[in-house]
Amino acid sequence: MRIFVDADACSVKQEIMDLSTYYHLEVTFVASYNHLSDKTYGGKWVFVDTGKEEADLYIVNHVKKHDLVVTQDIGLAGLLLKKDVIVITPRGKQYTEDNIETALHMRYLSAKERRSGNHSKGPKKQTEEDVFNFITTLKNILSKHAGNEN
Repeated sequence: MRIFVDADACSVKQEIMDLSTYYHLEVTFVASYNHLSDKTYGGKWVFVDTGKEEADLYIVNHVKKHDLVVTQDIGLAGLLLKKDVIVITPRGKQYTEDNIETALHMRYLSAKERRSGNHSKGPKKQTEEDVFNFITTLKNILSKHAGNEN
């Protein structure tokens, strides 16, 4: 298992590095050149062009079955699930075949509302509880993976 991170808007990079180090897993952070920074948290960093879907395309083209991806992009999650990739959000929600259709439908309805001129406030700020949920979800997945290697 390898971990890929859609890193442009990811708020839990340090938590990912801490857990991946503990479980001895390779992490690849994928970000656009617009987000180039001195703070790289360790791991492998790949910088892609600034096009809208460049980071997503890199991830889709480089993941393998049973890898794990951290992203808040529901469309990317839908593509990755078809490749048997584990997908979680920075808030700790795991996308599965059972919940992705609902998430994609809600994304569609939100986009439809925005096109008609109804704009919402956007996502709420990430809380400490969200970070705790992320750590818990990631720990559960990684410990199951570690148990399956034996």
